[in-house]
Amino acid sequence: MSAPTALLLADELGPRGRRRVVIATILASIGLLLLGYVAYGRLSDRGQLEWEKWEPLTRWTVIKFLLDGLANTVRAAAVAGLVALVLGALLALLRLSLTAPVRWFAAVFIEFFRGVPLILLIFFTYFGLRSYDVDITPFRALVLALAVYNGAVFGEIFRAGIRSLDRGQTEAAYAVGLGYWPAMLFVVIPQAVRRMVPAIVSQMVTLLKDTSLGFIITYDDLLRRSRSTREFFDNQLPTMLVVALMYIVVNYSLGRLARWLEVRQRRRFGAGAIVVAGAEDLNQTAVVAASTAGVAGFGGDGGGGGDAPA
Repeated sequence: MSAPTALLLADELGPRGRRRVVIATILASIGLLLLGYVAYGRLSDRGQLEWEKWEPLTRWTVIKFLLDGLANTVRAAAVAGLVALVLGALLALLRLSLTAPVRWFAAVFIEFFRGVPLILLIFFTYFGLRSYDVDITPFRALVLALAVYNGAVFGEIFRAGIRSLDRGQTEAAYAVGLGYWPAMLFVVIPQAVRRMVPAIVSQMVTLLKDTSLGFIITYDDLLRRSRSTREFFDNQLPTMLVVALMYIVVNYSLGRLARWLEVRQRRRFGAGAIVVAGAEDLNQTAVVAASTAGVAGFGGDGGGGGDAPA
């Protein structure tokens, strides 16, 4: 992708259009300032900005209590993300298989688990399995549900990245004597990975936020501990703002990591930069690529292408 998507979908603004954008920006900024002033006044009138409500969040015992919850959140997201990546890669390869029944199985698996709401999947994984005398902890149930759901999503992202490559890459691999699977593993996938990194990181951020659904099965994550904290100190707004900041810091770090990986790859292989307008464009790119490759997948050619403190 050599240019932001916005530049590809619309003409560059002229003088009149730029003036309208400036005026709209000024009016929107004034509106936001007025909204912020009104919100500040209402919060102040309700006593939400008093120091007594913020002071507990400066105690080390409270901070450590929340940080331990954040660690549990990151741990669940990391394990689920790793399993989902492996599962997604396997599903993508199966859906690109030359054997039709294998493609059909992968397609049905992906479409089914992408269509099931994640919260229902978490409910079934924990309460459903326990009803059949399966001894499963909240952590394992959450990881399993997240891995299966996101694995199906990663499968489509991987397939879209592979199919986005020019078919000539596969043909060149065949020309030097490589078979289908060696060509996929040594030629096509290494090139496609670089294109898939932004979409993968975007989905990993979504996975990290989805760990908050673990509260329905009593998983001791950051969200559950924040609830205990705000109920204990009766400071809902300050606690939720601090917790939101924690989530933002972690997600921002993931984005910077993706940027570092992309720059490192570019320097190593001497490739050009990937310019992307935003996360929405990344996901849309994957969807469009998957659609053009045949989302149904049943008749594809299978070829590689392109818890409160004291």
